[in-house]
Amino acid sequence: MLYLVGETIDTITAHRKAKAGELLQIVRGVYLEADSDVDQLLREFAIRIAHYLYPHAYLCSASAVELAPTADGRLFLSGRRNQRTRLRALEIVQTQAPPAPSLDRATIGDRLGEFTLRVSSPEQRLLEAFRLRSEQASALTEPMRRAIAERLIAGHGSADQAADVLWTLARANQWYREGESAERYLKGHRAEVPGVGNLAAFTLEVAWHGAIIGRLKHDGHEWRWQPGNSDGPILVRDPVPGTLPPFIESLLPEGWLATVLNDEDQRSALRHGRRYLSNITVGESTAALAALPADILAGSLPAFTEDGVFSGTYRGPGRGHLNETFEANLARLFADKTTPRLSGVQIKAPMFLDREGMLIPATDQPFTHILKPAGTSGFEHMPVVEWLCLSLGRAAGFIVPDFALVPMPDNMPPALLVERFDIRQDEKDRRRFALEDFCSILGLPADDKYKGTIERAARSLRPLSTSPDDDLLTLFERAVFAWLVADGDMHLKNIAVLKIAQGTGRQDFASVRMAPLYDALTTRVFPGFSKDRMALKLSGKDDNLDARDFYTLARVMGVSQEAARLSLTRLAGHLHDAVSSIALPDLIARNKDAAASSRQVLEIVRERSSDFKNQL
Repeated sequence: MLYLVGETIDTITAHRKAKAGELLQIVRGVYLEADSDVDQLLREFAIRIAHYLYPHAYLCSASAVELAPTADGRLFLSGRRNQRTRLRALEIVQTQAPPAPSLDRATIGDRLGEFTLRVSSPEQRLLEAFRLRSEQASALTEPMRRAIAERLIAGHGSADQAADVLWTLARANQWYREGESAERYLKGHRAEVPGVGNLAAFTLEVAWHGAIIGRLKHDGHEWRWQPGNSDGPILVRDPVPGTLPPFIESLLPEGWLATVLNDEDQRSALRHGRRYLSNITVGESTAALAALPADILAGSLPAFTEDGVFSGTYRGPGRGHLNETFEANLARLFADKTTPRLSGVQIKAPMFLDREGMLIPATDQPFTHILKPAGTSGFEHMPVVEWLCLSLGRAAGFIVPDFALVPMPDNMPPALLVERFDIRQDEKDRRRFALEDFCSILGLPADDKYKGTIERAARSLRPLSTSPDDDLLTLFERAVFAWLVADGDMHLKNIAVLKIAQGTGRQDFASVRMAPLYDALTTRVFPGFSKDRMALKLSGKDDNLDARDFYTLARVMGVSQEAARLSLTRLAGHLHDAVSSIALPDLIARNKDAAASSRQVLEIVRERSSDFKNQL
């Protein structure tokens, strides 16, 4: 085994064991067990040793490609100076780094664990491959050069665009001859290069409704998506080379859950989770995925709902007898890898409703319902507000999943329970469902969910939908509804399409339609959000909207002015009527603060719908 002074062993112990013949000193601060295969250990821990000796250097050339030493035992670094360090069969070759390097970060794994370090980017590697009289260049074999070239062309869209990026880097470092040679070379195909393996690399199987649809590979530096031989439609599109497919990224935890899981990055998140929305499971083996329960509806929420309130039996987390926080108890559920992961910032719990009306955590059960508990610090009535907004949405004519308020134990405020609409209804249902939000559709990371417009979403929806005219009208009406209820959180992850494949053997989706209304919330009633704006701009605006702005939106989206007028009239009228007719459950009415929040929501909707009625 390897010992590094100051990291895995102290100086005194190292000297004592070396003097006793138990350890062999390789170089200052680096020791190996005396009776070990020294040459093999040096190759196995080559990058860790180099990072220890030269912490300010970075991997370059062939070593940045393979994340390991070459077959003949050389490890290439760029640093402050040119120098060579030979450690028996290992030779660390360090060249002086250029003044403006282009660097990425890679994760390296060995038997001592994982660590990260800097590596030259694919753009810099191709320039390194054409350095004159350079050992770095000669180490990059022809298959490696072709692989880098293919990676750059795919990532930048064309050889010309990749060459432009290379020239920017070449000029910054005065590598003009390298730039000319690399530009001429930008053609080729990838070939696999054998070598010492990086233990940080791993492969994950990805299944949809239990059938493997592909594999996710991570080499310690970049992602690779390898589609499987699926007998159904393509669900996961090829991503930008080196990145996680947007559809998979859209499933990963955010906000509170991401904090609880304490995953450092996407690699960690996917290795620790197994089950996700859209009937997606991820794991190291097919057998492990086959053992997970299928998400199929058992108990139907309407059968256990009275006057908007859940009438079944809740057996989920609470505060407990020791007055622990609900969040702490909920966090314990997610410590189990089989507990389904949920995206979104709001605290949520995956639940299973059985046929007798028992509501329990979905850790080892089908994931059929989502529980949204109350927040804190002024957000205690968020479930009540969402219940009211979903009720208004249903009154306005939108398709809305079944939902109900859940009385919670330990004097907690009520939670909201929502029935999943992206799962099979029973064992005989052979349909396959997938929910894809607009961040995924547009190829954007979750952090960019507010960086869009309704018009951009509409442009991506038209070629995707199996009924584009109807869905564009629905998207238009969703934008109108968000304004009328003051929903400042209708971002790109809160609108989605529902894809349905009929059975197996078909290579297309039978239906791709706008998903039902979900996560609707009047944000202006919460602390700090009294002047909240629309999450996505429309007609160039996110506040002070009127009917003219929506007519402009309709024109850009391709919705006729007459259809827009009818929608505006209908939505404003239905919401204005619903404000007066909607009945609040006793669970809300008898709580002074919850009732006050509800009245505030209704007053906002009354005012905005009245304004629209007067403009039409």
